[in-house]
Amino acid sequence: MKKLLVVDDQYGIRVLLNEILQKDGYIVFQAANGVQAIKTVEEENPDLILLDMKIPGMDGLEILRRIKSTHPNIKVVMMTAYGELNLINEAIRLGAATYFSKPFDIDDVRQVIRDHL
Repeated sequence: MKKLLVVDDQYGIRVLLNEILQKDGYIVFQAANGVQAIKTVEEENPDLILLDMKIPGMDGLEILRRIKSTHPNIKVVMMTAYGELNLINEAIRLGAATYFSKPFDIDDVRQVIRDHL
């Protein structure tokens, strides 16, 4: 069974993704910030991470950088609310597999996850 980690400071988004992705048969972990995200990666070694770009404290790019430095094979999909192409380009350069924009269509998210697992 594939393991997913949802990293987003917005509780509602974590709960929504958790509920839908569990129904799809994934084991889902949640993190509200970079420290929790990195701890979960160390403990659970997820197959794929949905990572929000804008997180207070350690932002998405920094979290991505840290995860990729220790776990280069984990697929990371960025979530962005702003279509900031400079940040997206940097995320792809740092090893993100792809990204989608918020508000997202949940079927698009499911398809992206299937494509990358």
